[in-house]
This record gives sequence, C-alpha cells and structure tokens, in this order.
Amino acid sequence: MVPFLRILGIETSCDETAAAVVERDAEGHSNVLSDVVLSQLDEHSAYGGVVPEIAARAHVEALDELIEEALARANVSLNDIDAIAATSGPGLIGGLLVGLMTGKAIARAAGKPLYAINHLEGHALTARLTDGLSFPYLMLLVSGGHTQLILVRGVGQYERWGTTIDDALGEAFDKTAKLLGLPYPGGPAVERMARDGNPDRFDFPRPLVGEARLDFSFSGLKTAVRQAAQDIAPLSDQDVADICASFQKAVSRTLKDRIGRGLQRFKAESPTTGEKPALVVAGGVAANLELRGTLRALCDKNGFRFVAPPLRLCTDNAVMIAWAGLERMATGAAPDALDVQPRSRWPLDSNAETLIGFGKRGAKA
Repeated sequence: MVPFLRILGIETSCDETAAAVVERDAEGHSNVLSDVVLSQLDEHSAYGGVVPEIAARAHVEALDELIEEALARANVSLNDIDAIAATSGPGLIGGLLVGLMTGKAIARAAGKPLYAINHLEGHALTARLTDGLSFPYLMLLVSGGHTQLILVRGVGQYERWGTTIDDALGEAFDKTAKLLGLPYPGGPAVERMARDGNPDRFDFPRPLVGEARLDFSFSGLKTAVRQAAQDIAPLSDQDVADICASFQKAVSRTLKDRIGRGLQRFKAESPTTGEKPALVVAGGVAANLELRGTLRALCDKNGFRFVAPPLRLCTDNAVMIAWAGLERMATGAAPDALDVQPRSRWPLDSNAETLIGFGKRGAKA
C-alpha cells in the first residue's frame, strides 16, 4: 500500500510564481494544505505580453518568500515534507532555471528527493486531484503555449491525438486582443467584449473543420480577424465587441468539431470500464465560460462526463506540480538526480511526430 505522502511544489514556468504543499493518503485522496500564487500581470501588461527576462527576475525576487509562506500556511516545516516537486519544463528557460535550481537547493539541503515535473503533466493529472478520475480519459489542453488533445492512459502514459500546427489558442486570443487595442491578458478581455457583441456579424473561418485528423490551426483565423478590423477601421466599441463575439464563435465551432471527433475515437478505441468516459479541459483558456459551455453540451450529447478543474487550478499553479509529484511517487517512480536540466520544450508524448506549422516558432510540442 502506498504510504501517506506530503510534498512541496514549485512552479515558475511563465509569469506566475507559485508554491504549494499537498498531501496524498494511502487511498489516493488529496488534501491541499497551502496554495500561494503571485501573478506578474502588472510587470508585463505594459508590454502586451510576457517578457522572459522580467519574468525570470521576478521569480528570483519572490520565490523564497512564497515557499516560506506556503510552508507557514500549511503549518509544516521542511522536516515534515517527503519530497520536492519543481517544474522542469516546458516553459521560459529563465523561469524554469529559477524554480528548478531552488528545488534542487532545498532537496540537497534538507535531504529530500527531487521530482522534476513536466508542467503539462501537472495539467493532465489535476482532474484526479479535484474529481478523483480513473484512467483512461481525454484531456484538451488549451493555453497560451499549447493546444493539444491527449489520451491520458496513466501516470507517465500519454498519447497525443491532436496538436496545433501553428498558433496555440491562447496565443490567438492574446494576438486578437492586441490587434483590437484590448488590455493584456487578451483572453479575458476578448471574452468580456464578446458578451456585448453580435457573433453573426463576421463569418470567420473554422480551421480544419471537417477533416479526419484531430489537429488544430488558428493562424488563419487570426489573419481573418486582422483583415476584418482593417476593412472597417477606425473601430467603434461595438465593432470591437462584434469582432470578439464572432471570433469566439468561430473558436467554439472549431473546438466542437475537433473535440467531437476525438470523443468518437475515444469511444471506439478505449475499453469499457463501466464508468462514464470523461473529457478534461485544462489550461488558462479553459477559464473561458463560452468555450466551457460548448464543450459541456458536446459531452452531454456524446455521453461523456465534462470535467474542468476550478479556475484557480486551470491557470499555472504549484498545486498541480505537487500533485504530479505525488502521483509519480505513488507509482514507485524514482526521484530525479540533482543534475537534471530544465527543458523549454518537453512534449508529454515523446513518440508523437513533431508538426511544423506556419508560425515563426516552428515545431510545436
């Protein structure tokens, strides 16, 4: 039987500095003792996006105090901790270095094992912490850097069914917002404006809709938004609202087609376990209520359980990193050596073919 475990999690992959203490009992039940997140929104908002150097410096300045606060809120000391889990990738290399090096230092000084965690695995396993899901299940990961449909077979067992060939969905939201003069972060700003807009005014494209492959593409949609805005410039507030609503509708219809095909494949290929199959939605874009509603209705239609972690656990946080470490410990996985290196790109499915899209970034994980 797996013993009771308690772990300190550290997350610094992008523009949130986070630390958390999480427990897992012998039956696999979780208990979040503390969850501390410091956003860097103010530092980056003036630039309309995350500046890697600023992000790394902010992590350096804040992380030690956040770890102390997480331990204090949990009413534990390092002596009470069984292991350290720190994000090792993917993400901004400067931020990853800060968090992983801190995790290494604590592990060495306190004599604790270190688990270098894939940030995407944290997202993939969060639903087991919040909803007690059993394997297998489907996960749609939608964030600023990733848009992927992944079959989660077990801890460390992931099969990528679809990925973006160019922009991630969160990136498309942010770039649309910037084009329209909306504040950073772009996703929430577009969603707010869309509430007062006409979603039928602009007939934006639905990339890859109808194709059997389960990949995503948002570069063409982003270009269509730019062209529409240029055609009617200067834009009134209502124009901006209508563009946002039409953009969001196009995204919603695209996901409905892409994910709908994924649900059908899951039912055809996955063994029947007696439990209702589940679709998990994770990542920052999962906070969009319009998209959540579309996916929930799609799951109801196809006989799936729709699972979306609380909004706080959809965005970057250390709870999911700690939990991923606990899940690995529960399988008997060995800890990582202290010379483990951070990885700016780290696909969950190492066997999946890398796709080259049309974006400047090239290959996507």
